[in-house]
Amino acid sequence: MSDGMRLVALDIDGTILGEDGSLADEVRDAVRAAAAAGDIVTLATGRSWDSTQPVLEMLGLEPEYVVCANGALVMKRDAAEASGYRRHLIETFDARPVLETIHAALDDGRYMVELPDGFRKYTEGMVDWTLENAEKVAFERLFDEPVLRVVVVSPGQDEQEFLESVERMGLHQVAYSIGWTAWLDIAPQGVNKSTALEHVREALGVASDRVLVAGDGRNDIEMLEWAVASGGIAVAMGQAPDEVAAVANARTASITENGLALALTEHLSLSV
Repeated sequence: MSDGMRLVALDIDGTILGEDGSLADEVRDAVRAAAAAGDIVTLATGRSWDSTQPVLEMLGLEPEYVVCANGALVMKRDAAEASGYRRHLIETFDARPVLETIHAALDDGRYMVELPDGFRKYTEGMVDWTLENAEKVAFERLFDEPVLRVVVVSPGQDEQEFLESVERMGLHQVAYSIGWTAWLDIAPQGVNKSTALEHVREALGVASDRVLVAGDGRNDIEMLEWAVASGGIAVAMGQAPDEVAAVANARTASITENGLALALTEHLSLSV
């Protein structure tokens, strides 16, 4: 790879797409301009592959690698596959201990797990998620086999209450992040967006200081820290919580102000 080429890894929700799932023309054009300029532009998201691929298509991107499920899944381009990608790196864990801990502490928890092949299982009340290629099951069926991701929703609590509840649970042996609302995303211990991106960076032969990442959520903290430690650029969106912004070395405007387009134009010296 060229020494001048960057690895540009972008979060999706709250960074590329608005809360309603919309993609601003300015953001789309800036992402495409970055790719056209020769940088390797990819996505690093908590989403499953099924809900990530449509975003690649919206952006017109076909990167060699894509990071999904907060780093527990890395997809690799493969023309032999119907989707154009195959599952390249998969990290799984036994979800029983953490699910039983959470279930005992939450009165109104709703749950979903993602299996290595992308199939999902969910419990009653999990209504605000894409549930294609999924099956509603009893709670005890969630941990029949190893999973790469667990999602927990607590609709009866606000964000702060949920943060406090999770801290009291003392979750161990897993990596977790808390979303904007009362939902929890759990991955195998030691696995996050940064661990997957380091694998991707090495596979592509990109210099460690030639990385740019952008995100807005708590599940982006390790990715932002990784970019800073590598000597790269870590951009926090304008609406990011304080603890997210604190680990970045660059800040841009909010998603409603097309902050990603502004950041890419500035830091990559694009002409959009």
